[in-house]
Amino acid sequence: MAGEVHDAHSVVATIQPAITLLGLGIGAALVSRACRLNPIVGYLGLGLAIGTLGYADDFSGPVVAALAEAGVMFLLFNLGLHFSLGRIREEAANIFGFGSLQMLIAGGAFAALFWAIGLPVEFALIGGFAMGLSSTAVVIGLVRERDQEDCPVGRASQSILIFQDIAAILLLVAAGALGSGGDMAPALGLAGLKALAAFGIAVLFAKYLTEPVFQLIARAGSSEVYTATALFIALAAGWATGIAGLSLTLGAFLGGMAVADSRYRIMVQTEIDAFRGLFLSFFFISVGLGIDSGVIAANWPTVILAAVGMITLKCLLNVLAGLANRWSVPGSIQLGFLLGQGSEFALVLFAIPAVAGLVESDFLAILVTAIAISLAVTPLISNIGRRLAGKLRAGPPDQKLEGDDAQVVIIGLGPVGRAVADALRFNAVSYLAVEPNVERFETAVADGYEVHQVNPGDPRSWEPLGMAKRDVVVIATGNVSISRELTPLIDERMPDIDRIIAVPSADYLDEFSKLGLLPVDMSASGSTERIVELVFAKLGVERKLPISEAISNDTGRQAA
Repeated sequence: MAGEVHDAHSVVATIQPAITLLGLGIGAALVSRACRLNPIVGYLGLGLAIGTLGYADDFSGPVVAALAEAGVMFLLFNLGLHFSLGRIREEAANIFGFGSLQMLIAGGAFAALFWAIGLPVEFALIGGFAMGLSSTAVVIGLVRERDQEDCPVGRASQSILIFQDIAAILLLVAAGALGSGGDMAPALGLAGLKALAAFGIAVLFAKYLTEPVFQLIARAGSSEVYTATALFIALAAGWATGIAGLSLTLGAFLGGMAVADSRYRIMVQTEIDAFRGLFLSFFFISVGLGIDSGVIAANWPTVILAAVGMITLKCLLNVLAGLANRWSVPGSIQLGFLLGQGSEFALVLFAIPAVAGLVESDFLAILVTAIAISLAVTPLISNIGRRLAGKLRAGPPDQKLEGDDAQVVIIGLGPVGRAVADALRFNAVSYLAVEPNVERFETAVADGYEVHQVNPGDPRSWEPLGMAKRDVVVIATGNVSISRELTPLIDERMPDIDRIIAVPSADYLDEFSKLGLLPVDMSASGSTERIVELVFAKLGVERKLPISEAISNDTGRQAA
């Protein structure tokens, strides 16, 4: 009996640090969200605060370390889920052209800087190119929040991040080879061969085994089995590469990649997302625990200067990469500022003992803190770039924009108007977009849309816009009163034009149907997709879907 009590106390003592960190992490995430900061910043700050209070040793047990490692594995698994071979083919030019150019310019510049200030060449290469990486978690979050996934800047940033993910994997392999001791070149070559073999196995698994396995699981009809399978693939793939002498994270990435082209990808991603966020919090808290608060307090001016210098240099280098890729100045500025922060992968790399041991701990603490600051200010910095790009792109009032001969006019480039524009552009169908709101106009211009700032509610603008020769008009402004008032005049001047209007609720459907418009209730599920379908139906054009959207639709049909 006494032995059982002792065992119970031992178990409690073992898991207590993890439970305590979990509770504190929830509080840190809530505070971060309230301050409009990324939770990563809150986790780093929590770890730093615990270390400052002298409790770092109380949270350095094997359970916390294992959970932190699992967090990084799930991060890589999630990235692998977006690394489909179809997506690579679709965006090959941006991924391997623009992406490699950005890493060469930004990563190469930081590597040269580290080497110039006297750091070891191994750290200059690994650490320098790690500084060239941007935060996938932060950037993708911003892109989704702003509905930029399918606009030119959004697609380019996602493609660059995919290449950066590949580069991060190579850096992790290099760090693992460095940790094995001896000459780095042969170790890196052997690790590269092993990684290539692992990649081939993942491709074969994706081609021949993924679909049958998940079809079998789908027949079981159990969400618990989906969860268990997703966890098994992520952890078992990491374990397999660990046994082969490679990093656990490489295996997790390849495990995700094996599922990326599957029709069950979204289901797996849904199951894994909660675990990724949970376990990843332990990693970032652990990184914060490793920061010497005394060093930060003693060198806070240097920390601020390092953060400002890093962000400024990174934005400048990214802008240069955009210009070198023949992007416009406004587009390069917006993209450069969006990708101007440090990366969570840099924190992963700098936490590896073989890498951290190459430089002074004080230098590394300053560098990690500067990265954390850059993550915190990313929304502010990217907004500055976005507004600057918008003002530069707007140009003189008489600047001629595309769309003069387009069949479709889109009124309002909010989320609905953008979805229509993105679908038309993907299908090589030209459109003319107009936006009466100044702020939305500048934002849309900054994001790469060809748009006029015009008030279509003024009939005097119809002739310059060539409304009479259009086939379809999409009214996506949400302002139904103006449409109601202008309908009689439109019927008189342009009786043959098809008008599709987004209405806020079903209450407006009968009224606008009687007025001769095609109303779509935006409060209903799938309303935006319905508008897009109506546009293509009226044009008589067969619509092609992006690969990722086609996979999503297939998954939805199977679930149904």
